[in-house]
Amino acid sequence: MKRRLPILVTLASATVFVSVARAHAFLDHAIPAAGSALHQSPTEVRLWFSERLDPPFSKAEVQDQSSNRVDNGNSQVDSDDRKLLRISLPPLAPGRYRVTWRAVSVDTHASTGEFTFDIAP
Repeated sequence: MKRRLPILVTLASATVFVSVARAHAFLDHAIPAAGSALHQSPTEVRLWFSERLDPPFSKAEVQDQSSNRVDNGNSQVDSDDRKLLRISLPPLAPGRYRVTWRAVSVDTHASTGEFTFDIAP
């Protein structure tokens, strides 16, 4: 039994670590995709995360090359899919755009990130 105790403690510690590591909401995928080149302006940006989001604390925005905010200011967690964060866009001119987000999972862990997409002329 004395030999098994260190093994049990190690396994218990590993289980706790895995549970904590999975608690953050990481970006799974997005439309438009990171680094993509589009031939027309999208009407919205959709961001899917690995965990359900806490709506009041999860936000996104879109900026142009001059760091001016260009989205409609209405980012929100989708009511049917709590892993989806959406923000609508007006028609955008050709150029590079940066999407930034702050996602807070329902267990209060926050993550942030950004990516760009291009609209071709």
